[in-house]
Amino acid sequence: MNILVATAVPAERDAVARAFPGPAEEIRLPGTSVLRTAAGCTGCAGYDLLAAGVGPALAAASTAAALTAAALAGTPYDLVVSAGIGGGFQPDAPLGSLVVADAITVADLGAETADGFLPVTDLGFGTVTHMPPNSLVRGVSEAIGARPGTILTVSTVTGTAARAAALRTRHPKALAEGMEGFGVAEAAAAHGVPGLEIRAVSNPVGPRDRAAWRIGDALAALTEGFGKLAPALESWNPYDDQ
Repeated sequence: MNILVATAVPAERDAVARAFPGPAEEIRLPGTSVLRTAAGCTGCAGYDLLAAGVGPALAAASTAAALTAAALAGTPYDLVVSAGIGGGFQPDAPLGSLVVADAITVADLGAETADGFLPVTDLGFGTVTHMPPNSLVRGVSEAIGARPGTILTVSTVTGTAARAAALRTRHPKALAEGMEGFGVAEAAAAHGVPGLEIRAVSNPVGPRDRAAWRIGDALAALTEGFGKLAPALESWNPYDDQ
């Protein structure tokens, strides 16, 4: 199994890399590069770790470049994982905890109207949600001790209690917020590859209080989570979700 893990920034990528033994090799690709780690599970070719950039657009473009390069080389990826730290909706996603997306939803793609926000699908086109494979979500959640739920993708990070409440009203199953998951999932879907999202909670969704952020704890949780991921991937059968 060939696995691509896309994070936003190198610090997140390196946190994932620390979960695997041995040195990582940098592989240059057209327009980007990946770190290739040692195999993390029986039968795995290994994990390619991509610092895809901040925000859904750049994350989608970088992920698509890596997917295309792998396909042209005859070694296509079997799974794409969007990973990193993010905000958690309190009290359901405490600081330092892990969340696995059972739905990857873009929260601000649409139109503001006098009657409120309309997602792009209500305007008659586009996609706002990608659904990771159910059996994989269950297996990963159990393996790494994460809670499954909706992870929202936003282009503008939430910074007020009012917006946090509005998002939770529109998406009552939302547990976390990030900026790249939907873009990574769009690229994966375009290539017909299953996608997953894992977030370690570094801060509450809402008013920006940098003193309350726990970035170090979240990065450590990300490392620990990926260190426990192998059994879920070994036991996952993609055909269970067809």
